[in-house]
Amino acid sequence: MKILFLCDGNTCRSPVAEAVMNKKAFEQGLDIVSESAGLQAFSGDEANEYSVKAAGRLGVDISGHRSRKFSPYMAEEYNLFVVMTSEQKKSLREFITEEQIHILSDGIADPYGENEEAYCECAEKISEGIDRLITELSLKISPMVHSHIDGVALIEKECFSTPWTKDGIESELSNENARFFVAEYMGETAGYLGMHIVLDECYIANVAVREKFRRKGIADKLLSVGEEKAKEESCAFISLEVRVSNEKAIALYKKRGYNEVGIRKNFYSDPTENALIMTKNFSED
Repeated sequence: MKILFLCDGNTCRSPVAEAVMNKKAFEQGLDIVSESAGLQAFSGDEANEYSVKAAGRLGVDISGHRSRKFSPYMAEEYNLFVVMTSEQKKSLREFITEEQIHILSDGIADPYGENEEAYCECAEKISEGIDRLITELSLKISPMVHSHIDGVALIEKECFSTPWTKDGIESELSNENARFFVAEYMGETAGYLGMHIVLDECYIANVAVREKFRRKGIADKLLSVGEEKAKEESCAFISLEVRVSNEKAIALYKKRGYNEVGIRKNFYSDPTENALIMTKNFSED
């Protein structure tokens, strides 16, 4: 895959993104090559001094970078065009299809005119956004089939003190109310989501990601797939339980629009702990 990162001047954000993506792709053995350009660039400009320093903190050297201006002919050279803002995306639509344009991390503001620390914070956001982009490019989510059972069982053992057995997981394949989805990252089982639909109600039984695959946005993607399936089957809401101490999971659910609706006393064991009931009503979307 060939990716073109775009910003305005091609001296701050996109050179950092280009270098960080190439570094991460090399380290992870991905067949991805990245370059960069600017929608309003003056060809030949050096990378911003603060961007060079910020990139250095991330382990990449962009001191030799020289800017170049985007041209419509580039539309034929790349598989994916990654921009920093929605305005930049709009300006590309004349030359490139909607499906080929991606906004990095939902938007990266231009740090031009700010201090070095602002550039470092921008570079960190770019790096985090690239992690998520790599996940999207490397992640496959599909309905659970028999070949997934061993992988799902491994996730259960790693993530839960009272894991489901292989037989219990396999039985869900013949459960007409069950909807299970498995996330594979670069071919390896990374996480799964299991839920049950009864009439117009959807209940998530489990959502889990192996530790080595966390902080890649996989749980978020699984929830998105599950919610879309629930909507497709005309569910009024989707609900789940989570340990009251699981702050990261609770924060993710709140971000996705789940609200706290109750407590189940001593719902969990080993250790014993209350469960927070969280529900997302689709009529409110």
